[in-house]
Amino acid sequence: MKKSKKLLTGIIMVSLFAGGCANKETVKKEEPVVPTVAVEKVEPAKPVDPIEQAEQAKQAEQAKLAEQAKQAEQTKQAEQAKVAQNETASQASITAAAENKFETVYFDFDKSELRQDARDVLSKNAEIILKSMPGAKIKIEGHCDERGSAEYNLALGENRAKSALKYFTTLGIKAENLSVISYGKEKPAVIGSDEAAWAKNRRAEFVIVK
Repeated sequence: MKKSKKLLTGIIMVSLFAGGCANKETVKKEEPVVPTVAVEKVEPAKPVDPIEQAEQAKQAEQAKLAEQAKQAEQTKQAEQAKVAQNETASQASITAAAENKFETVYFDFDKSELRQDARDVLSKNAEIILKSMPGAKIKIEGHCDERGSAEYNLALGENRAKSALKYFTTLGIKAENLSVISYGKEKPAVIGSDEAAWAKNRRAEFVIVK
């Protein structure tokens, strides 16, 4: 009986020892994980087509030339506009200066005939027109004093303007460059009801048509 127990104990011990060794063998050391790096696929470079390259260069040069031409045209237009503006300003200055030099023609009461002093004034005005602005359009304005009806003075003012126009044509100014208008007694040069004021209002004035 004692021998049987010893034998059984020995068998159990051997089994336990064998099982422990087997467990040790089955445990493996964990291997390190090596990260994988994605490798980018590189496409092989396309061979350069010399014809295509030349065409691209040609198009680029044409675009450059077109842009230069556009800028040159814009510069030219700006310069032309500046010149035109200067010419307009210069002409306006000449016109204003000429108008300031025009003298007024005066008439006797209820008359449209030119006096000698009126003829002298018209000769001076004509000289200015022919020398400074031979092609200018001149408007002759006829005026009257306050006496008489509005209708009568409109007709009288027109006759005074026409007398000045007719004399201008004898001095060499073209009739197609002249026009007349009557304001009657509506635009007095001097406000007053005496002979001094009336004498200044019986007149013809000259305006350059813009």
